[in-house]
Amino acid sequence: MAVNRMDEVRRRHAAAEAGGGPDRVARQHAEGKLSARERVDLLLDEGTFEEMDKLVRHRCHDFGMQDQVIDGDGFVTGYGYIHGRLVYVFAQDFTVFGGSLSETNAKKICKVMDLALQNGAPLIGLNDSGGARIQEGVLSLGGYADIFLRNTLASGVVPQISAVMGPCAGGAVYSPAITDFTFMVDRTSYMFVTGPDVIKTVTHESVTKEDLGGGMTHNAKSGVAHFLASDDADCLRRIRRLMTYLPQNNRDDAPRRSTDDPADRMDTALDGIVPEQSNKPYDIKEIIRRVVDDGDFFEVHEHFAKNIVVGFAHLDGRSVGVVANQPAHLAGCLDINSSVKGARFVRFCDAFNIPIITFEDVPGFLPGTDQEFGGIIRHGAKLLYAYAEATVPKITVITRKAYGGAYCVMGSKHIRTDINYAYPTAEIAVMGAEGAVNIVYRRELAGAADPEAARAAKLEEFRDLFASPFVAAEVGFVDDVIEPRETRPRLIRALRMLENKVAVSPKKKHGNIPL
Repeated sequence: MAVNRMDEVRRRHAAAEAGGGPDRVARQHAEGKLSARERVDLLLDEGTFEEMDKLVRHRCHDFGMQDQVIDGDGFVTGYGYIHGRLVYVFAQDFTVFGGSLSETNAKKICKVMDLALQNGAPLIGLNDSGGARIQEGVLSLGGYADIFLRNTLASGVVPQISAVMGPCAGGAVYSPAITDFTFMVDRTSYMFVTGPDVIKTVTHESVTKEDLGGGMTHNAKSGVAHFLASDDADCLRRIRRLMTYLPQNNRDDAPRRSTDDPADRMDTALDGIVPEQSNKPYDIKEIIRRVVDDGDFFEVHEHFAKNIVVGFAHLDGRSVGVVANQPAHLAGCLDINSSVKGARFVRFCDAFNIPIITFEDVPGFLPGTDQEFGGIIRHGAKLLYAYAEATVPKITVITRKAYGGAYCVMGSKHIRTDINYAYPTAEIAVMGAEGAVNIVYRRELAGAADPEAARAAKLEEFRDLFASPFVAAEVGFVDDVIEPRETRPRLIRALRMLENKVAVSPKKKHGNIPL
């Protein structure tokens, strides 16, 4: 009897590991995709995966399903380690019933989600599914709702990462949408609420899966996805890299890493990056890379709303979130998409104790009827709300323009930013000198003997009186005007000073962010 039981154990484990069988796995490989187990093995430190519910089976007896039973029921769930740190993971196996969600495999996911929340460890989901299992009807839909609830409860408690590595359609898309970061794989993954066939029937629009919900679509157009990988292996490597910046949970700090980059390193090249002409563009990423440890900047949402740059880096070995206006795109103006992009990133950093470093060069909010009708007031307020709400250490460096309401929004002293620096090139004013002179001195210039000469003189006067960083420094809105070359050591010293910061906010259930 014991021998037979042992044989049965081995047989069932082998059946679960085989998934849909070698032919379906080969088909997965032919499409440029790894199997669910191959993905888990690449994601986790070698030999650390402990599988759970490997022998779970579905309980559906309709539509001949009683004759189609596979151990594990198409999902691989369990826990393991990344860089020696505990994580929980689930992976949908497309070779088994198209990776469809059943009542039982939904419970498998919920089990690891509950464990992640109870034990304070990140949750990573590898999505590759045709959606709800039609044969199970409302039981499958209930499984999705159970997952969505746990995503919501875990939000801001443990980091949640989704990788879409195949299809993800219908209600299934809302789990990745709630999680903190979504990865997609170029040409092999797609997401949409309704597919091309339904759209054609209802709206008579013809669109391909790739154009509707492919990786680049959601990275560049919708902003639903944060990272675009070239293949499965690249996607999993990027997730492992992201984990080096994140804490285990909202009670921990992110892991420190050692660096040979001196904390007191100055870089004279920074002195020449910001052009003297205020209308000339430059790449803010060049400043970021020259300031952070080892020039290593991990950009988030790289392809979306390029007028703002967000991402992770290390300073003095400590993980920081970077938010920066990008003068090389739309002159660095804030618009609807960049405001939402920045707000979500700031709120993530605040939830997980990651200091926020802001590089500011913003001429204002993007003008136009599309922006106004689209709700730039409401969306811009999201970024303002996120910065004002954040209690982590916040440091802002004004590199050039800081105009109007956008000055207030981008980590100004007035919304509880701890340290504010300005370069000598900084211009802090209600608006640019050109527009201000045209308004304030309109009548005087109209009556001048030489209007152009008078205008030039007034421009210089305005810049000295109102746009100079020294004016803001004199009233304490800027803590210091610094030479660009000393940015790195000043930021590091400020971070060290703020290491034990405690900020108290009014007691409340939660605020009402202008969604």
